[in-house]
Amino acid sequence: LPSNSSKGKVMRHLITLALAIPLCAWTVDAGSPKEVPATLMLQPGKLLVHDDLSKPFGPDWFGKPGKWEVVDGVTRGSERSEDMHAAVRRRNVKFEHAVVVFQFRFDGAKAMSLSMNAEKGHVCRVRVTPEGFVVQRDKDKVKNEKPVVLDKQDVKIEPEAWHTLVVEMSGKDMLARLDGKAMAFGSHDGLITPKASVGFTVQGDGVSFKDLRVYEGTPLKNWPDTRAKLLAERKQK
Repeated sequence: LPSNSSKGKVMRHLITLALAIPLCAWTVDAGSPKEVPATLMLQPGKLLVHDDLSKPFGPDWFGKPGKWEVVDGVTRGSERSEDMHAAVRRRNVKFEHAVVVFQFRFDGAKAMSLSMNAEKGHVCRVRVTPEGFVVQRDKDKVKNEKPVVLDKQDVKIEPEAWHTLVVEMSGKDMLARLDGKAMAFGSHDGLITPKASVGFTVQGDGVSFKDLRVYEGTPLKNWPDTRAKLLAERKQK
């Protein structure tokens, strides 16, 4: 992640960018939650998934590693040493363009991620630690290509407090925003593939999750201009 000496410069760039590129707030069908996220890349449309995560996982969820339980009305995942693997659960949902939003809270873990997966294999993810987050293209086992960090953001993520992550995916582009402020954006040809599931991973003891929503997205007409500004902004970090 960027050094401490660069934080002021990065934050000034983010403030400038936020002023230059207004976020778009949307309304959707009456049956959808009112808290539709503001977006930059996609207009949220049909609600593909809405799981408040207040109950044990249903049949659309799969995966074995880790301890997953409902604690005080929210889902908490923890890694188990005997698994020798991060805690993992995935939820079936097919899409090409989508906005994913959920809330999380660090309850002792050292990292968590939201992964996007194809029918066979990982595609990409947003990995979050208490010190910041990255967007990355995951390892391509077919081409034997290593994971690639596309962008990273250094930001203090307070433990034992709820945070909101909004992730937009369209074509080869991926954009993540934390609490409506810190932003990471990346682009990679390897992201151009139909998605079949989204998933949570937890490294360490305790991350809580609630209110997962996945919206079908329609690319915004002004996204090419916004994308150009984001790419220019990233070069200045």
